Amino acid sequence: MDNQLVQMQGSSLRLLAQMIYDFCGIHYLDNLPGLASKISRRLSALDMSCWEYTEYLRQVTREWDILVEHITINETYFFREEGHLNELRDSIINLYKNSQGLKIWSAACSTGEEPYSIGMTMADCGKLPLESINIMASDINRKVLGIAEKGWYHKNSLCFRRTTPEQLEKFFDKEGDGYEVKSHIKDLVEYRQINLLDEKQVELVGEVDMIFCRNVLIYFDSATITKILTRFHSLLKPGGFLFLGHAETIRGMNGFFETINAQTTFYYKKGITI
Repeated sequence: MDNQLVQMQGSSLRLLAQMIYDFCGIHYLDNLPGLASKISRRLSALDMSCWEYTEYLRQVTREWDILVEHITINETYFFREEGHLNELRDSIINLYKNSQGLKIWSAACSTGEEPYSIGMTMADCGKLPLESINIMASDINRKVLGIAEKGWYHKNSLCFRRTTPEQLEKFFDKEGDGYEVKSHIKDLVEYRQINLLDEKQVELVGEVDMIFCRNVLIYFDSATITKILTRFHSLLKPGGFLFLGHAETIRGMNGFFETINAQTTFYYKKGITI
């Protein structure tokens, strides 16, 4: 069916891929079969051709929220890329002991595991009062933000694959068939729907001390990555830190960020613009 969709509606699929790229930067222009696979169920539900769907998106802007749910990947888990969290706990946080407050942006938070893991790490190290910590977490996908705000996860979910029994007991309450993040961790996190390509939405984040945007840039092309990293640079305070996924790099942005090589990981510090 997906291959048939590509063959029969190739031009409209390319148009849709371009619309998606312009809206949020996700790049399907070189992967039309992949896009067809993602949207086929939605087209069937609406009983529309791909061409009709592109017109529908122009007329019904709320449909973008539904489309985003179909084309984004939200697989994640607690304490992912633990080396970053260890650096935060053991080294970086010491730089902020005398600060008035600490603001961290989890820029593509999915269902909340990343910002909650940051909050748990901060609470565990005890080096800053929790009331001085603000974690702003955002995603383009409204549905996953709803899950994140609830902070409840089924006990059999793969999101707990790296969570120890001690961490479960310390940071979660048993609720029915799952676990809910404890309230003092939830209170650290503020959720907001943000499209990283929407300059006005990004500017509303304000200045931050750290940005976590891990395993997201791999879905963008180089032009979009440069645009996003430039915005991150403008929001980071002097000496602020940027955490990307280990498969992601700052190609062509070396003047903006200094690479910090730690024992088991690496991350970036805001540099000067050249």
